[in-house]
Amino acid sequence: MVGGSNRVTDKDLESQFSLHQQNLEQMEIHKVALPQGNQSTWKSLKQRFGEVFFPDDPLHQFKNQTFFKKLVLGLQYFFPIFHWGSEYSLDLLKSDAISGLTIASLAIPQGISYAKLANLPPIIGLYSSFVPPLIYSVLGSSRDLAVGPVSIASLVMGSMLRDAVSPEQQPMLYLQLAFTATFFAGVFQASLGFLRLGFIVDFLSKPTLIGFMGGAAIIVSLQQLKGLLGIVHFTTKMQFIPVMTSVIQHRHEWAWQTIVMGTSFLLFLLITRHISMRRPKLFWVSAAAPLSCVILSTIVSFAFKAQHHGITVIGHLQKGVNPPSVNMLYFHGSFLGLAIKTGIVTGILSLTEGIAVGRTFASLKNYQIDGNKEMMAIGIMNMAGSCASCYVTTGSFSRSAVNYNAGSKTAVSNIVMASAVLVTMLFLMPLFYYTPNVILSAIIITAVIGLIDFGAAIRLWKVDKLDFLAFTSAFFGVLFISVQGGLAIAIGISVFKILIQVTRPNTVVKGVIPGSHSYRSLGQYKEALRVPHFLILGIESPIYFANSTYLQERILRWVREEEETAQKSQYPIKYVILDMAAVSGIDTSGLDTLMELKKILAKRSLELVLANPVAAVAEKLYKSEAWELFSSEGLYMTVAEAIAAISSVEKFYP
Repeated sequence: MVGGSNRVTDKDLESQFSLHQQNLEQMEIHKVALPQGNQSTWKSLKQRFGEVFFPDDPLHQFKNQTFFKKLVLGLQYFFPIFHWGSEYSLDLLKSDAISGLTIASLAIPQGISYAKLANLPPIIGLYSSFVPPLIYSVLGSSRDLAVGPVSIASLVMGSMLRDAVSPEQQPMLYLQLAFTATFFAGVFQASLGFLRLGFIVDFLSKPTLIGFMGGAAIIVSLQQLKGLLGIVHFTTKMQFIPVMTSVIQHRHEWAWQTIVMGTSFLLFLLITRHISMRRPKLFWVSAAAPLSCVILSTIVSFAFKAQHHGITVIGHLQKGVNPPSVNMLYFHGSFLGLAIKTGIVTGILSLTEGIAVGRTFASLKNYQIDGNKEMMAIGIMNMAGSCASCYVTTGSFSRSAVNYNAGSKTAVSNIVMASAVLVTMLFLMPLFYYTPNVILSAIIITAVIGLIDFGAAIRLWKVDKLDFLAFTSAFFGVLFISVQGGLAIAIGISVFKILIQVTRPNTVVKGVIPGSHSYRSLGQYKEALRVPHFLILGIESPIYFANSTYLQERILRWVREEEETAQKSQYPIKYVILDMAAVSGIDTSGLDTLMELKKILAKRSLELVLANPVAAVAEKLYKSEAWELFSSEGLYMTVAEAIAAISSVEKFYP
């Protein structure tokens, strides 16, 4: 029985509550008040609608403004570049130019590598690092978000599309589906922002997301063993066992030249990453490392003719800017459903990552970003990108961290980065011909290894076992089932956790803190004492149709357990008090439950009393039959007043 250690002898109870009764007798009893001012149904719905979809009240800045001022504010709201652009200066440009060039040195090799991860031509990664950043710089509200391809979205897109279409046997169809999936990802993202439905993304809880990303990072790293070991025939599956089986079965294909080059550059990248993590001021070390590796490995490959020694190279990359791809969008045929599904899944993942990264760096610089505006910006960016030979992009944590540490001030850093990528595409493409593929594998492993957060797993185990279960389920789901399966498990567990909390709310037995009129949980406060003849229960959630039956059963169980315990003392319970302070809302099913519960307890010679209902609950009680049932002697402003009023009539304590 919870709080059993709070019991004292009957003699002690009698003496303590005689004194407590004297204090209660001096207490003034108040009536439960109803909300002031009766709102019409329309106003009530309007207010509720505003709280759900417009909690930040985005239109407050337009109040009491002239038409011209409203027009200017509207442009600044939908196009944040007009907000900070009017105050832009040469000093800001210097900072943004440095940070933009710094992240470009990271974005170029990562773009090529992540395109490979999505089973797309390497040039698509560079295309996706050019157009989307330009669009985001106009529409985005984050000053630090560096936009481009990201590892997880690339992995998921490559995995989902490859299950149905082979990029080697049907490259054109695969490319069409990638662009189409990007288009639908953008439509989904922009729709969430426009309709103010961003809270839907929050259903993917942080523990499940950490587990999913950790499992995906391991799978991505293991897949890169193909490049690091020089294996030619490698599995296309994305599970731990098939990948490791393929590595062992094809060990005769391992090439020592590839292994030496790959492990050497991988070790170099990991060391530079460690240096930058230990000393944030040396952020440029890890930021410049990928491009340095590409340049150095390309020189070595060219000098020693690496392609003749078993080391594969990227080969020819097309020069020029993004070609239009509107005509490649796939809006009919048997694979349309696959494109839509892939777009929604990658859209959710990229949106979650982009907004989380943006908010992280906004908090470090003490400014706010509008989540719904960010969704529209990222969505429009992907829709436009799909028409310009780009695949799914969002805010990258690694590039944004470099951008932040390099001293970026505004989104102009994205414009500078895109300009550097443009110069690369126009003039430097032939230089990548001899770049070894093994370097791309090393860059990918270094980029995704930071997604594995075992420290977070330990914290989850210490704080919340259910969150830890969600983490491990998503983690092992990705490793042993599939990337899509792991994501489905992650979302399923997140929703299940919400359902558990909604349908099985917590209830506690309360007692009085000696020398006060405060009633607290017996399980939390050892000094709290049970009040003889009263069972005081605290309900810590709204009472809705989803949990009303459970609450009724749980309260009756509390009553039964209390009656069994009270048989051993001279103080049998006569009143059950429900402390409604934490009940933020109630529906008709909840009201019916309270009335039915009162009738059930009355048959057992027990009275049900409600205390401290909030305004919304009091209003619902007033509008139903429950008000007449409880109002006379069953509804009080506080628990203390309820006990004082009842005790003054019953004379429990001499």
